[in-house]
Amino acid sequence: MKKDIFIGMLVGLIANAIGLFFAANLLAKGDDDFTTVIKAAATEGFLGKLISLGAILNLIAFFIFIRKRQDYRARGVLLITVFIAVFTFVFKIL
Repeated sequence: MKKDIFIGMLVGLIANAIGLFFAANLLAKGDDDFTTVIKAAATEGFLGKLISLGAILNLIAFFIFIRKRQDYRARGVLLITVFIAVFTFVFKIL
């Protein structure tokens, strides 16, 4: 049970990182790389939105786990998604 929640959380973090990478590459212009886009997003104030876009892949992982009846793994993905939402909310306030 706890192992499945941890696996779900790990999948959620990896899915969010991959989604963030794809979202940053969509915004990249010309020879910009991932770190340049992240730094620009941080200075221009839309890093939280970029991280939230990355969390879209968590939705896919969540529904895959639900469909396979792996409810505890889906719970782990949901926990990470809520954590990311709270993190971006706090990040935006500060």
